[in-house]
Formats: sequence, structure tokens, C-alpha cells
Amino acid sequence: MSRPPHLCTACNVIVSHGTRCACQVATQRARNKRHDRTRPTASQRGYGSAWRKARDLFLKINDRCAWPGCRALATLVDHIVAHKGDMRLFWDRSNWQPLCTSCHNRRKQKQESRGH
Repeated sequence: MSRPPHLCTACNVIVSHGTRCACQVATQRARNKRHDRTRPTASQRGYGSAWRKARDLFLKINDRCAWPGCRALATLVDHIVAHKGDMRLFWDRSNWQPLCTSCHNRRKQKQESRGH
């Protein structure tokens, strides 16, 4: 049984369950664009060539996703505790965990949004 559609609160368009209205998508893109203008580049945030070399080596040794119940091939190195610019914490390998893209983009992001 599918869930009923909902009404977009911004433009009063009926939208099917699990999707967003075109106006919501446009608003999100504009917000992201404004944020990206002031955000430092990946290299400026520490994700340059030294990081890529360390990440590749870490993933050779730790090739499976560390998320409980998932044993997919790891493709990302995640900082367990967000480093927020602290380079000591950024390079602390005990703060690294291998994750697959799915677990990083869904589970980890959901966990962080809850404040864990």
C-alpha cells in the first residue's frame, strides 16, 4: 500500500510521497550554491594529495565497510568524530573508519543530524 501524496507548503502543488516539489528543489539548490561560495575548497579543508595517499593506503588495509551489519566494499574514509578543522583530529587514524558510500551518505548523515 502506497502512502498518500502531500501538499507543498510553499506553492500548494500536490506532490507524491517521498518526492519534493520543483520549488523545493530550486530553493535547496540556491541555498547550497550560496553556501558553496563561502566554503573553502577541499584542498583548503585538508583533503589534498597527502590525504588522498593516506586514504588510499587506509582503504587497501581496511577494505570492508565498518558499519554494523554491512560488509560492502569500503570506498570512503570517514572521520568518526567530526574534526571541524582540527588537523590533529583530522590526521588521527584512530578516528578513521572505512565506510561504503551508502552507509556514509545515508546512515552516518542521519546519525550526525540527530547529534550523535
